[in-house]
Amino acid sequence: MSLATVIISGRDWLIPGTVFLALSLCLLFWSYRQVPIGGGRRLACFALKLLGVLALAACLLEPLWSRERARPGANFFAVIADNSQGMKIKDPGASSSRGENLAALLSANTEWQPALEESFQVRRYLFDSRLQSTRDYAELIFDGRLSSMMTALRTVGERYKGQPLAGILLFTDGNATDLGEGTPDLAGLPPVYPVVMGTDAPVKDLALQRIAVSQTAFEDAPVTMQAEALATGYPGEAMVARLLKLSRAPAPTPEPSRGTQTPSTSTNRPARVTPDAGAAPKLIAEQQQRAARDADNLSFRFQVKPDQTGLNFYRLQLAPRGETELTPGAPGGRTSSEATLANNGRVVVVDRGRGPYRILYVCGRPNWEYKFLQRAVLEDDQVQLVALLRIARREPKFEFRGRAGESSNPLFRGFGNQSKEEIERYDQPVLVRLNTKDEFELRGGFPKLPEDLYAYHAVIIDDLEAEFFTPDQMTLIQKFVSERGGGFLMLGGTESFQQGKYHRTPIGDLLPVYLDQPSDGQPPGEYKLNFTREGWLQPWARLRNTESDEKRRLEDVPPFGVLNQIRGIKPGASPIATVTSGRNPAQPALVVQRYGNGRSGAVLLGDLWHWGLKDENNHKDLDKGWRQLMRWLVSDVPNRTELQVHQQPSDPNQAVRLQVRVRDKKFSPLDNATVVITVTPVGVETNRGASTNALAPIRLTAEASPTEAGVYETTYVPRETGGYQAEAVVTDNVGMEVGRTEAGWTSDPAADEFRSLRPNRALLETIAKQTGGEVLTPAKLGAFTKSLPNRKAPITENWTSPLWHQAGVFLFALACFVAEWGLRRARGLA
Repeated sequence: MSLATVIISGRDWLIPGTVFLALSLCLLFWSYRQVPIGGGRRLACFALKLLGVLALAACLLEPLWSRERARPGANFFAVIADNSQGMKIKDPGASSSRGENLAALLSANTEWQPALEESFQVRRYLFDSRLQSTRDYAELIFDGRLSSMMTALRTVGERYKGQPLAGILLFTDGNATDLGEGTPDLAGLPPVYPVVMGTDAPVKDLALQRIAVSQTAFEDAPVTMQAEALATGYPGEAMVARLLKLSRAPAPTPEPSRGTQTPSTSTNRPARVTPDAGAAPKLIAEQQQRAARDADNLSFRFQVKPDQTGLNFYRLQLAPRGETELTPGAPGGRTSSEATLANNGRVVVVDRGRGPYRILYVCGRPNWEYKFLQRAVLEDDQVQLVALLRIARREPKFEFRGRAGESSNPLFRGFGNQSKEEIERYDQPVLVRLNTKDEFELRGGFPKLPEDLYAYHAVIIDDLEAEFFTPDQMTLIQKFVSERGGGFLMLGGTESFQQGKYHRTPIGDLLPVYLDQPSDGQPPGEYKLNFTREGWLQPWARLRNTESDEKRRLEDVPPFGVLNQIRGIKPGASPIATVTSGRNPAQPALVVQRYGNGRSGAVLLGDLWHWGLKDENNHKDLDKGWRQLMRWLVSDVPNRTELQVHQQPSDPNQAVRLQVRVRDKKFSPLDNATVVITVTPVGVETNRGASTNALAPIRLTAEASPTEAGVYETTYVPRETGGYQAEAVVTDNVGMEVGRTEAGWTSDPAADEFRSLRPNRALLETIAKQTGGEVLTPAKLGAFTKSLPNRKAPITENWTSPLWHQAGVFLFALACFVAEWGLRRARGLA
């Protein structure tokens, strides 16, 4: 607020005024010397009469009261109202909601708006997910999914940049959904005057704060959901959490983008289809907890195993016991005791991947390890084991070994195909292919070209010497792991590791252990298996839920007799399991590491199959251990086509960027491809709050990224709360399908909008302090608008008023004379 100054305009009356004041002072001294009253009372009477005389003498100088004020009509003033769903909250004891109170404040019959318009050009706005102008706030219906308050303030600041914007009047509860991390960026904003809507009284509500989803290769608990909830106003009452499985509706014909949308962006709302397109949600699990006190934090933990691969959508719903059937927008007119039901549920997406993940198993001879491994993998519908078994080494060619004129190996006489191209010669090993997808796969033995080897997700070598591979094939395996991102595992057969002469080879380089150990070896013994510190922390290595059960299981595992000796473990590698024999120190049995874009592992035990021969329980444990090891080996291995969903929290519209990476058979970026993405809502909530699967999918065409080869992008703006499934189909430049992939995400603006139902006064005070404004209440609006012209503004003018024209000056002088007379009257002197 600007300070006023006093200007003396009647300087010609300075000398007469001074003479008048001097004579008056002398007269007062003379008169009060004769008055027979006490010293204190006499001094008070003298001072009162002197003040009155001074006030009259000052009027002779014609003083002017001067100060700055905002020039009427020269400055802008923005009034911004919150139009989000959070304004529908009704505070305890209130007869109307915050939005209804706000609408009443902004109505045309209020007094503060005309007072504001007398001095400023008022610009009215409302905001939810975006800022929009309004004339009379008739659009305030409080249905916005977001409270993009900071974005709205920055938009107003940018819109009036370089213009005389005197301030911003902000009507909100302060619960912004676009804060992000760190302190708010308020640079360049004029003074902001927040008007706090709502009270700090606790609101009765059950709110789902957050959900954390974790997946592991551990078979018994593949997916864990940890939910945190806040129960306010329910002390001693039981809360129920229900986990529902949402079914994906049959996909109708996709609806292409309409209007002025570009092919790479779509913001249109999905069209309705038949209401019975999706089945009803299925109850998976239910838990109950009691709130011990008011505003109690509750924790719910669910462990589920999805019944299908790919994307699985679940809804977690919270409610007080007795109200578990209540859902947002439920029919029948039922009401809840809560302030809102919008924060009681959330959709969760779980991606279990789509197999099969193909693993190439190469072995130097038929053995028991492959038998048990194959049986275990047969129970996993996502892993396919393709085997290349050598049943005979290559031998020199001798004429007397075969028939006259025969060049093929006689071991193949029993096979049906006798063509020279199909049958190995004497100088070639005899190989058997198992579980191949067609008659051409692995026909030439181990792959020699990247496009052939890169079709697999992992490679396992067992009991096979390094001489089996050509130098180019070993380099190809190394690139398969480091560049393609595949998995590699070597099993401890009699011709593996150091005995297989892999030292100083590309395959030896990618192993997590050193192979330069002298080949003296160690006699077979009884090796007992145990986990290292890192192994206990790896869910895929354990087979039991608790540590005590796992220790009992390890005690029951039979001892092993064959162990490959190594010099040590490479830096960065993690020993998962060790073995001990007698009093000898522990030696590594299972070691893993990251290698380039992929991972590699070494199983140093050579007779792991002994584990499955003890009894039925150990046989099941061996199978389970193999399956979990295979899952770890292929996890995070990239495919030729990958769809990534990038949600942008800072975007007020919660736009989702869909990015598709496309590679050719050599896993090089593929250009000139056509990428079509179909987005299907799953279990969304309409604006009325009802949950449904009956929303049509939308087809988008992704465009090539201008910054990275082989990357195609598009943007989708979800309009409803719930889950979304996106499937990308990629075709090359000749129209042949390269591959297809899918991804899912959830859109839940209510999670941030209703995270807190109390007004965020701390944030509003921070905004007001940093911009030079102040926090207001609705009751202070009238006084505030009257004081605004006298506050700091971009365009001001000087305003003066004669002080001697003010009735207050003469009333003050008269009051002084009357008070002096009263004091004398009290002593009987008047």
